[in-house]
Amino acid sequence: MQHVTHGFGPVWDSRSRVLILGSMPSFMSRKAGFYYMFPRNRFWPVLAALFDSPTPEPDPDVRRRFALEHHIALWDVIQECDIHGASDASITNVVPTDISSILTAAPIRTVFTTGRKAGQLYTRYCQPALDAIGPDIPMVNLPSTSPANAAKSLDDLIADYAPIRAVLEA
Repeated sequence: MQHVTHGFGPVWDSRSRVLILGSMPSFMSRKAGFYYMFPRNRFWPVLAALFDSPTPEPDPDVRRRFALEHHIALWDVIQECDIHGASDASITNVVPTDISSILTAAPIRTVFTTGRKAGQLYTRYCQPALDAIGPDIPMVNLPSTSPANAAKSLDDLIADYAPIRAVLEA
């Protein structure tokens, strides 16, 4: 078990209309200082497919621009925690991220969480804090794009993530 701190901030701007939250960045993502940087994670290929775009190269600046061009904000539910490797199931001693700053400053229509654990942690830690300050923003839990979620093919994930595009086009 290791105590880890997120290590980098959110991606968002005043045009962001969806917020995608993971649980805690992987070691590779923390090392790169950006979201979903493990080479076999399918997050970026899934988003690229949703927008009929090539997968953005694994450069934080390129991926940041891609997200912002598509009005997507990125962050994580956890600011720090104890975790064994990259196993979300092992997460304990959670310090949640305060996502209210994004939700009150950007026109976020829907929060999407990536993976069962991110959804559970959002419901436990973020939703009560948001209920206290008032933004009534729906949350949709999506499956993990991690290679550990081998039950889901890339095509399955693209279909599962289609609600992101639907919210952006509404």
